[in-house]
Amino acid sequence: MTPLAEVLRDEIRREGPIPFRRFMEAALYDPVHGYYRRDPFGKQGDFYTAEQIQPVFGILIAQQVRALYREMGSPADFTVVELGAGRSEMAAAFEGWRYIPVDLNTGSLPERFRGVVFCNEFFDALPVETVTCSGGGCRELRVGWDERFVWTVGCPVREPVADYLRRYFPPLAEGTRCEVNLEALAWLERIACAIEAGFVFTIDYGFTRAESARFPQGSLMSYRKHQADEDVLRDPGVQDITAHVAFSALEEHGARLGLKTVRFETLAQTLLGAGEADQFAAALAAESPADELRRRLQLKTLLFGMGETFRTLLQKAGGAHAGLATK
Repeated sequence: MTPLAEVLRDEIRREGPIPFRRFMEAALYDPVHGYYRRDPFGKQGDFYTAEQIQPVFGILIAQQVRALYREMGSPADFTVVELGAGRSEMAAAFEGWRYIPVDLNTGSLPERFRGVVFCNEFFDALPVETVTCSGGGCRELRVGWDERFVWTVGCPVREPVADYLRRYFPPLAEGTRCEVNLEALAWLERIACAIEAGFVFTIDYGFTRAESARFPQGSLMSYRKHQADEDVLRDPGVQDITAHVAFSALEEHGARLGLKTVRFETLAQTLLGAGEADQFAAALAAESPADELRRRLQLKTLLFGMGETFRTLLQKAGGAHAGLATK
C-alpha cells in the first residue's frame, strides 16, 4: 500500500466515502505523496507528452504563437503564460517573449497581461467530479474502502454539477458514467479576468457534446510505466490519473466570458498550418544527417500519431465581454 493510500484509507474510515475529486486531487497534487511531486515524463517515466518531442514541437508551436503575436501588432509587452508547464520544456521555444510558467502548485497568472495562454495537456489533469445515472437521476460517485478503494454511489449531484451536465452533455442514459470538470471552468474565468487581449491556445485530448456518447462509462484513465489502466483507484500517488476534456464546455463557457472560438481542429492541422510557410524548414534544420532523421521522425510522430488524437482549441480574448466572469 502506498503512503498516500494509507492516508486516504484512514480518512474514509473516519469520515465515510470521499468525493472522487478529493481522491484525484490528493493522488496527483498532495504536497508530500502526490504523483506530480516526482518527474513522470519521458522514457524512464510513465508517459510522453508532445512537449517531450523537442525541438520540433517547440519550433512549430513557437511559429504558431509568432503568427498570433504579429496579428496583435507585435506588442512590446507580449507575454506567454504556460499552464501546466511541468519542466518548462517550452521555455526555449518562447524565449523571444516574456514567459511565465504556471503549475497548480507553483506560480500564478499575472494580474493583467496581453499575449497567449498556452495550455498543453493542462485541463485533462484537473481533479474532476464523477457521476453515475441511475433510477432516472444523476448521483455522485464517491470513493469508499473495503479492503481496497471502491466506487460507491452517493447523493444526487449538486446543482453546479447538474447544470454542467445539462449544458455540455446530451441527455444521459441509465447506467452512464461521466466526469464533470468544474475546475476547468474556474480556470477559464481566471484567464478571462487576467488577459486584456490575446489568445487561449489549448492542446489536449477530449470530446465534444456529440462525441461524449463514445464514453458511456466515462473517460478516466491512469498511466504507469507507459501502460494505460482503467483502474484509477489503484495505488494513489504513484500513477497518473486523467479525464478527457469536454471541449464543448471550454468553448461555450469561454464564449460567455468573452473568449471567442477562432479554431477547433486536430493538432495535426495546427502543426501543418504552422509549418506551411517555410515547408517545415525551421523544424527540420539539422546539423547532421542523424539529427535530421531524428527530427523527421519527431515530425511524423506529431502529425500521424499524436496529431490525430489531440485537438487544439484557439480562443480569442479582448472582446466586449473580456474579463467578465459569469456564474
